[in-house]
Amino acid sequence: MDSEVARERALDAAERLFYGRGVQAVGMDDVRGDSGVSLRRLYQLFPAKEQLVVAYLERRDVRWRERLAEHVDRYEEPGARILAVFDWLGQWFAEPDFRGCAWINAYGELGATSAPVADRVRAHKGAFREFLDGLAAGAGLPAAVGGQLFLLAEGAMVTAGVTGGTEPARAAREAARVLLGAAGADTPAADAGGVSPPSATR
Repeated sequence: MDSEVARERALDAAERLFYGRGVQAVGMDDVRGDSGVSLRRLYQLFPAKEQLVVAYLERRDVRWRERLAEHVDRYEEPGARILAVFDWLGQWFAEPDFRGCAWINAYGELGATSAPVADRVRAHKGAFREFLDGLAAGAGLPAAVGGQLFLLAEGAMVTAGVTGGTEPARAAREAARVLLGAAGADTPAADAGGVSPPSATR
């Protein structure tokens, strides 16, 4: 097994275990057992568990933001693109293995003791905020709206992680729709199922 394959297997296992059970509940031996990568090779790739945690969060960040952007890019109208963020969150919350926001979870466990983990969490949240700022700017909205959308989305993530279900995404979407209307953006009418993407891209 070459180093790249071993690294991906280790990260796959780390993501399953850290996200599903929590970082502190999982040891490197657990990752070894789940990944099939020897403990020696595991420590060659990640000399400290903290490095594995950071790498897991970094890879998940790239994939998470790519999935979100791909969903939003199915829409053309600026207001619909913003509301699509909350529709996508609802889809994520409905996944069987959803356990809340991986970055918030990691920060809650390690943010006070691990600067690299805290920095990775802040980088992820900063990138998400910039994405929402860009959507707001694309709709011609005041700069403050991006931050308000960010708080709605983050609140939905935390609430869904605690309570389960997709209702937090629906509630945040409706709040976002009202916010956009108050800011002068054209938005679809309130509905229960979210905005439908263009038929050609379904």
